[in-house]
Amino acid sequence: MIEGESLIEFPCRFPIKVMGRDNTGFKAHVLQLISPHVDDITTAEVATRASKNGNFISLTVMIDARNQAQLDRIYQALTASEQVLYVL
Repeated sequence: MIEGESLIEFPCRFPIKVMGRDNTGFKAHVLQLISPHVDDITTAEVATRASKNGNFISLTVMIDARNQAQLDRIYQALTASEQVLYVL
């Protein structure tokens, strides 16, 4: 593989999994972080799953990824947030 080359073929549908504490504003916060980098993201594109004890929540956000740089910007925005514990 050539440096700078991606294993992902763009454009594509791409899932971003984000985990954090289960509070009422977490989903809106995550969408607020992602939306500047993605066109027309809606809550319908977000799958939510609570942890067994209800302390944590995971969101899987499906986006239309255009390129690796876009994904890098999204991951940087998410990991910079103190509310976000993990991003996959």
